[in-house]
Amino acid sequence: MGFVPQPTLWLFPALTTAIAVATIGRMTATLIHRKRHTFADGKVMEIVIWEVPEPVAGSTHCYKYRLFYGDHQERTVGYDNERPKGDHRHYGGCEEAYLFTGVEQLLTDFYDDIAQRRNDL
Repeated sequence: MGFVPQPTLWLFPALTTAIAVATIGRMTATLIHRKRHTFADGKVMEIVIWEVPEPVAGSTHCYKYRLFYGDHQERTVGYDNERPKGDHRHYGGCEEAYLFTGVEQLLTDFYDDIAQRRNDL
């Protein structure tokens, strides 16, 4: 059986609990979500979302994130806001700007993209 993400049941309650504090660049950041899942076919889904005190270069919100789905050979789906690019999406070898409206929508978009690329969800 494939991995079936159900964010309203298992993910979003975890977003309200800070589980780590670190320094990113010169900012103190609070880790609000970290998840890694390896599918039976070897593909990996990894989510890391930090809350930062001020926006990173290229973004207008106070989150630093990287969401990855793929394997050691390719990134099939990805979302991140690496400076100075800001919010953007990687999908099927293309990179495009991403309109960040919130963490819940980011996760929903990421899961939807993974579901479109897999045939077992």
